[in-house]
Amino acid sequence: MTIDLRKFYKATDPGKTLAVANPEDRKYYIDFSSVRGGEIIEELKYNITFLSPDDPTCFLFTGHIGCGKSTELLRLNKELEEEGFHVVYFESSEDLEMEDVDIVDVLLAIAYRVSQSLDKIVLEEPSKLNKLLQGVWNVLNSEVTGLKVKPPEMPGLLKLGDLGFTSENQKLTIAFGFGEIITRVKNDENLREKLNQHLGPKKTELLEAINKELLEPAIAKLKLQGKKGLVVIVDNLDRIDSRPKPWGRPQQEYLFVDQGESLSKLNCHVLYTMPLALKFSNEYGNLTQRFSEEPKVLPMVVVQQDGSDYEPGIALLRQMVLARAFPDLDEKQRLEKISEIFDSPKTLDQLCRVSGGHVRDLLRLLNTWIQKERKFPPLSRQTLEDVIRSRFNEMTITIYDDDWELLRKVKQQKKVSGDQGYQKLIRSRLVFEYRISNLLWFDINPILADAKELQP
Repeated sequence: MTIDLRKFYKATDPGKTLAVANPEDRKYYIDFSSVRGGEIIEELKYNITFLSPDDPTCFLFTGHIGCGKSTELLRLNKELEEEGFHVVYFESSEDLEMEDVDIVDVLLAIAYRVSQSLDKIVLEEPSKLNKLLQGVWNVLNSEVTGLKVKPPEMPGLLKLGDLGFTSENQKLTIAFGFGEIITRVKNDENLREKLNQHLGPKKTELLEAINKELLEPAIAKLKLQGKKGLVVIVDNLDRIDSRPKPWGRPQQEYLFVDQGESLSKLNCHVLYTMPLALKFSNEYGNLTQRFSEEPKVLPMVVVQQDGSDYEPGIALLRQMVLARAFPDLDEKQRLEKISEIFDSPKTLDQLCRVSGGHVRDLLRLLNTWIQKERKFPPLSRQTLEDVIRSRFNEMTITIYDDDWELLRKVKQQKKVSGDQGYQKLIRSRLVFEYRISNLLWFDINPILADAKELQP
């Protein structure tokens, strides 16, 4: 089997999330749990399917952006569905303006996605939700003209005022009502402000209506159909901006600390991705008081420990790269093909090592490397070093003297604190977190290893 160069290049796209339910994507998937500190997805699944299948649960899941959280959550989605649960997975960035997120926005997005996924289940008319949505729409219509689409009068159907109707049968749905509101306010700061001014004081009422008129009856109907329950996975909420709210509270702390109780009060199984920086915030203790479980962290793949290569981690990263080139071969057969891609096995290992175990960074380096090589195959060590140097230059532009001082401490002490400076290093992927069994440590991004500012 020879390598398909274009297919290999496409498979290294760092922006693509693997959906393990897709047979083709499954060929690329590598289970890194043994070099990431444990079976986090297995723990989450066990808690939902065995320990508390009939009781609401709420989990937070975090890690560096690009470390593989979405891929693992899609794996969890697939495995929960195989266990008989109805799963609603969605990327919150599709519904929310990540620079300006309020608790009301999150609750509406969840209600929208759940109701949208239950289009074949008939629920009783949700009078409280109907009333709340009508009030919202009246507020929005008072600000913007030309949005109304008057539905025909159809006795016995749920009516959401001037919200419109579906193209199939002209029957109004809760999903349509939520969807219209979310669409209108996402890209309009003025409408978002009006929405939150109106619904913010009614947050408790909104939460109760979602629970009593949507989630609880939906779960009852799902169980009649043989399902074991409802799970909502809210991805990309870890990407909300850290800028302060108008009153000065950082947005991330506002949502997950101040509004954490509301996030945890939905009467179904729910999982949110959370910004990793909150793990190092002075508010972390308060955050853990709002949720029954501490956040689950997906760390980097371990590539070095105590200054030496960690072979189990590097071996799995090799397989991740080789699977992109030879998805239909087994692990042993792939290793025999290294020379068809790289000028030497050591060159591949250097790619794995310098990635720091951050899977998206590895793919980004590899993807750029393929573009620059041009005479590929093989991929040469010299071109890899050129790519690494270019990445080093990009990263160091935004590193200031105070940052270098903190980076030196991390390199020496292998730990971080809750200082704001360390939060910046974490957000910028200048520092990575690693775990093996009960061991936890931090280290600098290997791209920076040879920086003169970090030398003794």
